[in-house]
Amino acid sequence: MKKTGNINVTSENIFPIIKQFLYSDHEIFLRELVSNAVDATQKMKTLNTIGEFNTDLKKLRVEVILNKEKKTITIRDNGIGMTEEELDKYINQIAFSGAEEFVNKYKDADAKNSIIGHFGLGFYSAFMVAKEVEIITKSQKAKSKPVKWVCDGSPNFSMEETKKKTAGTDIILHIAEDSEEFLEDNKISFILNKYCKFLPVEIKFGTKTDKIDDPKGKKDDKDNIIKIDKVSDNIINNTKPAWTKKPSNLKDEHYKSFYKELYPMEMSDPLFHIHLNVDFPFNLTGILYFPKLKNNLEVQKNKINLYSNQVFITDNVENIVPEFLTLLHGVIDSPDIPLNVSRSYLQADGNVKKISSHITKKVAGKLSSMFKKDRKDFEQKWEDIKVFIEYGMLTEQKFFDKAKDFSLYKNTNNEFYTFTEFYEKIKETQKNKDGKTIILYTNDANEQHSFVKTATDKGYEVLELGGPLISHLISRLESENSDTQFTRVDGDIIDKLIEKDENTISKLSDKEKEKLQKIIEENVDKEKFTVQIQNMSANDLPVVITQSEFMRRMKEQQQLSGNGGMQMFGSLPETYNLAINSNHELISKILSEKTNKKKVNLINQLLDLALLSQGILKGENLTDFINRSVSMIK
Repeated sequence: MKKTGNINVTSENIFPIIKQFLYSDHEIFLRELVSNAVDATQKMKTLNTIGEFNTDLKKLRVEVILNKEKKTITIRDNGIGMTEEELDKYINQIAFSGAEEFVNKYKDADAKNSIIGHFGLGFYSAFMVAKEVEIITKSQKAKSKPVKWVCDGSPNFSMEETKKKTAGTDIILHIAEDSEEFLEDNKISFILNKYCKFLPVEIKFGTKTDKIDDPKGKKDDKDNIIKIDKVSDNIINNTKPAWTKKPSNLKDEHYKSFYKELYPMEMSDPLFHIHLNVDFPFNLTGILYFPKLKNNLEVQKNKINLYSNQVFITDNVENIVPEFLTLLHGVIDSPDIPLNVSRSYLQADGNVKKISSHITKKVAGKLSSMFKKDRKDFEQKWEDIKVFIEYGMLTEQKFFDKAKDFSLYKNTNNEFYTFTEFYEKIKETQKNKDGKTIILYTNDANEQHSFVKTATDKGYEVLELGGPLISHLISRLESENSDTQFTRVDGDIIDKLIEKDENTISKLSDKEKEKLQKIIEENVDKEKFTVQIQNMSANDLPVVITQSEFMRRMKEQQQLSGNGGMQMFGSLPETYNLAINSNHELISKILSEKTNKKKVNLINQLLDLALLSQGILKGENLTDFINRSVSMIK
């Protein structure tokens, strides 16, 4: 007997709401319907385990069948099926979730975690793309009769007995004209690969094509061979991805193989991985991979995929992992992550913070273990992972507290130290007059070669600290270690920075110094250069250009942030200190030159040499320097 009625909703506009607002991405319909079909098979597994049914679990499968001729998509399962009463209850009463009721009835943890749907609205996503939806279902329960349900997207439906040989459910979507893009094989394959690639039940995708002869040779009443639909199909998913297995059962090649499965276009292998496997106080599994980052912060941050019971949810995980961890690749799977009704966005919840904190702790623990177990190997990987670790140290205090014990700093002799190790080595030999330990560094040993050589020739240690985050990092290290001060080797005159037992005595009198300063200031841009007469060694350069450490750091941090948050300072000016070595013979020669022209030429030549050593002599000034040099050689 055919039954008609109205779907029990509070508003007749429920379908437009679902179509336009609840599920903003129309391709979600296939994820929801396939997930529901998987639920139906997972229920069979649970009931089989407790003895309510005796089923061959190996035969459980979900099929997605595309029929371009009829303009239909069918999602078929051989799962638990529904009786007429269950169909009426679960489909005609929106927001009553069959999965929720099942979980409440069978509270076993494995059963609960195997059921995907928790909202009761997933089925109605079908109306985003379909003008009409049919359900043909038969329950696994003995003596149950198959039922057919039809709805055209309005609150009206019809339900009646029908014919169906096998238990399970077929959901048939009659695709609307404005959604015919979903009748293309490539489109369906893409969606299934995106959302269903790792579902725990085999997903078979096929396209109905031209009819062929029945291979069994069956004939109709007129003795003609019966034609049947030909379906080309294939299994599209891996039902047991690596993250669902015990780490003890996996070898390094398994992890690399799974990485290639996740990212087939990646050319290089990951450096290493972390296998997440937590069952208390929340459920969390997954694998995180460390790619080779070098000094690149402009990497894709959508390479961690979030799953819930092996159903893909999103690749935007910034709300569930700290920002620095988004530089990693891999998979996180948790049924305890709170999702909104469309399962597309994370919701604020205490579990999210706990999961985030646990992942951070797990990553820090892995890095610490690698450092302690094989330091040499860790040092070899350092250049590829340091930007990740530095990013974490700058953005997560808990990570900083752990990372300071394995974060490395390399000197110009290619020797690696932790911060504590390096500090202990230089704390007595590189102090300033205020008692602070001076940590000299270079961010480009080639460009700053002369400054590095001057420092190392004097017996000082110089660190190589490069990368986009270094100005922020050293500021953070100074704040954590108040008795230290970082200074780039070209930030000031080393003998001025570090307290020495004996000060170098100047060969020039105070009167000669005043005269020299006046001559130089008259021939340089006073807004750009601050002239300082210094008592340096006669072996040091005659003129040295340095830049305030504070001003340079401010400028670097402003550039990294794209001026964001620092616009109040405006554009920071290019200003330099011009240190004149009063003990160099060429400086004495400036005073002894007879003509003003020769004095000016010598001052300009020495100034340009200093600018050239800093890489800031360019354009017309560089051309003038070359021409002047040629003339002086002649």
